[in-house]
Amino acid sequence: MQKRQKDESVSNESVLNESVSWERLNYGGYMEKLEALIQKTCKILELMVAVLVMIGILFALVSFFKDGIVFRELLEDIDTFQQYLDKIFMIVIGIEFLQMLFRPSSDNVIEVLVFLVARHMIVVDTTPYEDFVSVISIAVLCVVRQYLRGAKETR
Repeated sequence: MQKRQKDESVSNESVLNESVSWERLNYGGYMEKLEALIQKTCKILELMVAVLVMIGILFALVSFFKDGIVFRELLEDIDTFQQYLDKIFMIVIGIEFLQMLFRPSSDNVIEVLVFLVARHMIVVDTTPYEDFVSVISIAVLCVVRQYLRGAKETR
């Protein structure tokens, strides 16, 4: 019995010592400063990635419009038209991704997912079953977006 009380007092002292050491670690606001530094670093890294995505989008647009012959070929060949649509969707998805980096929200994430599913459905040769699943997934994403908007408005 005495040993049990002694063990409990030792464990209580260790908990007390841990909380005291935590207060010492946080003394002078070091933890808040560290958190602020990490948040600033993350923000800078996000901006750098956003700039790189924007540069990639600009390069894609420039390379896309440098050939005027492509538009004539679009009317003649379906494969060229599908490649054209693929490039357009990739640029649109890149722009949506850039918006998601600058203004992260559930709406932006769902928009990117809708564009990805639509791109897959339109550009890739799919079976009727895959088209059906794509349509259902877009409908589910739209329902989720409406639900999240409703939840946001009630707050």
